[in-house]
Amino acid sequence: MPKNTKTNQMPENTSVKTEYVYPTTSQKEIIHSIRRLMQGSELYAKEINKKYNISAAQVNCLLALKEYGPLPPSQIAKIIMVNSSTVTGIIDRLEQKSLVERQRISQDRRIITVQLTESGKTLAENAPSPIQQKIIDGVKRLTPQEVEHIVNGLNMLTNMLDVQDLEVD
Repeated sequence: MPKNTKTNQMPENTSVKTEYVYPTTSQKEIIHSIRRLMQGSELYAKEINKKYNISAAQVNCLLALKEYGPLPPSQIAKIIMVNSSTVTGIIDRLEQKSLVERQRISQDRRIITVQLTESGKTLAENAPSPIQQKIIDGVKRLTPQEVEHIVNGLNMLTNMLDVQDLEVD
């Protein structure tokens, strides 16, 4: 065969484009529901930040203190479902804004409680319910079987996305 003649053979390292497979209606519904949840969370966080100049996690902390009164940081972390190291940063930022104050009420100086200041109380009384509280309230209205379905479905999704081992703050 002459050197400059083209052949119809494809080089070995060339990949063949496969036909795009469009998502099913159910798959689209799942994707759109996840997007709505993510966008709702982002909108809530932006609204809180814009209106009060604090994060959603900081609002959760203020609301926990409003509901339960002065608490140690470890209890706040459990209530708002974050790590202890995360709650320390949240409290630091709230304290810098004069919304909470740390108090040592024990002879043991390592033991502190966190309580709302007057400014913190005012903000907590006017802040909207956090998204996680809406979820908790909604789940309370479901049957145990419905809750189990949601848990199983969310676990399957986190496994599909390979995010089941992510640490959640």
